Amino acid sequence: MNKIRPLALLIALTSSVPAFAAGYAPLDCAKAATASEKTICSSYRLGQAEARMATLYQWATSFVAMGQRGVIQDAQSAFIKKREACGADAKCIQDNTDARIKELEAVMDNVKRHGPF
Repeated sequence: MNKIRPLALLIALTSSVPAFAAGYAPLDCAKAATASEKTICSSYRLGQAEARMATLYQWATSFVAMGQRGVIQDAQSAFIKKREACGADAKCIQDNTDARIKELEAVMDNVKRHGPF
């Protein structure tokens, strides 16, 4: 019997997960309304960081148990409030997004080590 590598399994399972898993949709620049959203949409670097963070969030909320999923969702809401408080300050947005990415990467590292759920 062939063993499926954890990363291959992770990729296969996430390919069918909607982009707006667990109540967070990636930023739609056509609908950007706030100063921080407009700043993200006007910067390639911030846009790429937003996309990475949104993807990690999608994966993280797809591969953890419901209790941990709620914690991740609450942290995402807090992140969005902090990001919005940055207004048009690109450095503030980048710093907050980088910190959120590290948090979500830690969740995914744990999933890789111990398996989903």
